[in-house]
Amino acid sequence: MVAAVSTGALLLPGCSQTPAPESTFVLLDGSRQTTADLRGKVTLVNFWATSCTTCVAEMPDIVATHQKFHARGFETVAVAMSYDPPSYVVNFAETRKLPFKVAIDNTGAVAKAWGDVRITPTTYIVNKRGDIVKTYVGAPDFKELHALIETLLAGS
Repeated sequence: MVAAVSTGALLLPGCSQTPAPESTFVLLDGSRQTTADLRGKVTLVNFWATSCTTCVAEMPDIVATHQKFHARGFETVAVAMSYDPPSYVVNFAETRKLPFKVAIDNTGAVAKAWGDVRITPTTYIVNKRGDIVKTYVGAPDFKELHALIETLLAGS
């Protein structure tokens, strides 16, 4: 007889899990947030640029996703690429009233830590334990993304 042992880990089909890199996000208000600060929450980390048409087009869906799940422990961090002029990022965030954390990766260190991100948009979904469970290069399928977030929020 074989006994199954549950570790409490939530493994999703087609999703590999690797720890999110230790990073410090410098937010538009000058405050800092680390990946460690986000543990205990399901988090969407989106690398984007104001010059990226797909990024700009998907932003309303990211806003809607944030608004749908935020009250249940979901966090969003939009990381502007190092080549994006800070004034453009601030203007974009203010004019579109982005309801989530926006960071500027001035040095490119955050993008490098997250797998040397060069293509925007690139979006990572991080579970409550701080593991990356899904990566999207290009705009996500938001219906699929919402189902994944539901599953992760329901997990321990």
